[in-house]
Amino acid sequence: MRTSKENYYLDIACTVAERGTCLRKQYGAIIVKNDTIVSTGYVGAPRGRANCSDMNYCLRDQMKIPRGERYELCRSVHAEANAIIAAPREQMLGSTLYMACIDPATGELIAGTSSCAMCKRLIINAGIERVIIRDTPEDYRVVRVSEWIERDDSIQPEMGY
Repeated sequence: MRTSKENYYLDIACTVAERGTCLRKQYGAIIVKNDTIVSTGYVGAPRGRANCSDMNYCLRDQMKIPRGERYELCRSVHAEANAIIAAPREQMLGSTLYMACIDPATGELIAGTSSCAMCKRLIINAGIERVIIRDTPEDYRVVRVSEWIERDDSIQPEMGY
């Protein structure tokens, strides 16, 4: 039986994730348009800087900072951001970003992951149309980026004082 296009690209995103240098989670992302891979990205420190995997520690882990908080203390550039940085905008317009996340300690897929708020903003501005996220070797979720625009999670309801 032939692998679906979605799982074909998600398999590649998993391979890209293996290059990740984050000690917490290894994300891999690829941007595809018209059945052509436009770019890839994985989690890692900016070029020329030491990676957490090279230093054998994560400052955010040492400080017990939960996921989604205090990103300014993280050494890494996220996979989605690295894929966007490497791609020309005209090739991202209407494209699909495929993403997978692997636990570096076990090598297992991590289900239920999603892009952080900052990467969502980058994906929206890049003109990417869909994000497909792997949950299991066969199962994945499809997110229409227009949903992130319509359900703007950056707007907080007014606080009652």
